[in-house]
Amino acid sequence: MLLIHIPRLTNRVGYTLNVLFRYLLKVDFEITTDTEIFENHDGPKLCYGRRKIGDCIFVSSVDLLFQTTIEEQNVRFTRFNDMAALIPTYNSDADIPFDIFAASFYCLSRYEEYLPHLTDSHGRFPASESIAFKNGFLSSAVVDRWALLLVDTIRSRYRDFIFPMRTFDYEDTFDIDSAYCYKHKGLIRSVGGFGRDLFSSTQRGEIKHRLKVLLRREPDPFDVFDYILDVHYKYPAIRLKFFPLMGDYNVNDKSISYQNREFRQLLQHLGDYAKIGIHSSYASHDDHSKIAVERDRLSSLLHREITRNRNHFLRLTIPASYNALIYYGILHDYTMGYADEPGFRAGTGNPYPFFDIESDCETSLIIHPFVVMDSTLFFYKHLSVKDAESVYLQLIDESKAVGGVFSALWHNQTLSEKFGWQGWRTLYEKVLQYANPTKNE
Repeated sequence: MLLIHIPRLTNRVGYTLNVLFRYLLKVDFEITTDTEIFENHDGPKLCYGRRKIGDCIFVSSVDLLFQTTIEEQNVRFTRFNDMAALIPTYNSDADIPFDIFAASFYCLSRYEEYLPHLTDSHGRFPASESIAFKNGFLSSAVVDRWALLLVDTIRSRYRDFIFPMRTFDYEDTFDIDSAYCYKHKGLIRSVGGFGRDLFSSTQRGEIKHRLKVLLRREPDPFDVFDYILDVHYKYPAIRLKFFPLMGDYNVNDKSISYQNREFRQLLQHLGDYAKIGIHSSYASHDDHSKIAVERDRLSSLLHREITRNRNHFLRLTIPASYNALIYYGILHDYTMGYADEPGFRAGTGNPYPFFDIESDCETSLIIHPFVVMDSTLFFYKHLSVKDAESVYLQLIDESKAVGGVFSALWHNQTLSEKFGWQGWRTLYEKVLQYANPTKNE
């Protein structure tokens, strides 16, 4: 067992050590503030503070984890062993030349999102505001790499200390913004759709297709769910999750009515093969009470408790959004990622508990970061299928290198092979094949 000495136990310190050692490295540890107990300990030990105590691993600290305030930090980007390093300490006795714990907390807690920052048109914290994007390490799982640096540092001193092997895992998630392109839209929306097709030079060819779908002579292009399940049958080790939009119709929540019988049957069918959570509506970001309404709609439909969520449009305001989810009984959230850039928003792809800096406490909510979203590469980056494939494979390689979790965010319309998405089915299958965890065993 690893014994860690700190000068004073704070919630920030306890949380950071818990995430790094228990969640990421899967090892147990104990904390002490008693110098005599620490000095007399025979096993592996690590000292975190301003001064080194005896012969042990020493990580020199800055003030961040011993504060309860929220203020600008001396966060500067450097490189150490070809990896990103933040919050340097300049202590010659330190085994690592930066405060690895403070840097990890800064990323995991999304500390910079509590500070004044610009938001985009949807009220989101954009990737361009992040220190990771500005310094070019957003595509690196820095917190996982720092955890592995801890492993190497501890093993160099205590060769018999055993760390479990970290194994790569892949999680496939789908947001269902609209289960159908043409079907079940109601009379007014369907007539409006014909009108848009008629007066749009690029959409006139869709009138015939729309009519055939509505007459049930052709399948709806967004109804690709049996295809998804068939593909996943070949990769049983890959976990699959769906997040259907259950909110009321409005300009940013254009879902199929939750009362529609075929849509309800679809969700019940998907629930037999995958985990399902709510896709909290755009409107719920401004009126949190809608989370409970949408959760209850899905729960009543599936006859099970709903504890998973991802916010529509990835609207996320920290800590308000997460505290609302906790209040309404959500235990797992999958919103942690950027709409405008791929990469590791929190420095890791692994699940970890949310820490509310304002309340200074670790919460019951588990954050499941995603690494890349299809819409990011298509709408924001305007990448070709070939270039998008390179992004997916590079990010999967990064996750494999650290033995982490790679979570991808897809939409059912992406696999329609229409509306510019031609070639994405092939890409989707390539990603599953490349990321299949069983072939790496």
